[in-house]
Amino acid sequence: MPEQSELSAEDRKLVTLARATRARTGAAEGAAVRDLDGRTYAAATVDLPSLQVSAIGVCVAMAVASGSKGLEAVVVLGEAQELSANDLAVVKEFAGEDVPVLLGDPRGNLR
Repeated sequence: MPEQSELSAEDRKLVTLARATRARTGAAEGAAVRDLDGRTYAAATVDLPSLQVSAIGVCVAMAVASGSKGLEAVVVLGEAQELSANDLAVVKEFAGEDVPVLLGDPRGNLR
């Protein structure tokens, strides 16, 4: 996994957005994605009694609802050591196999 200093400015922006969103909400995970048009979407895990959606799920839903046709990059920050199978399936279904998914801790240190 690359160090944050090795990332492009656009990918560092995703790390910053994911970290800020997670910190602001106190959620388990924060995520940020960049779509094929360069638009970014940031979200946190939703964990309500009647609705549970991962941070990636919220980001992808926002991108789809905005008319996006795919993703260029994904960042997820939280305590998990690996991306859940469901989140990986969502990314692959919407964006394909080759989209980089960067996983990191809550502080933005990538694994």
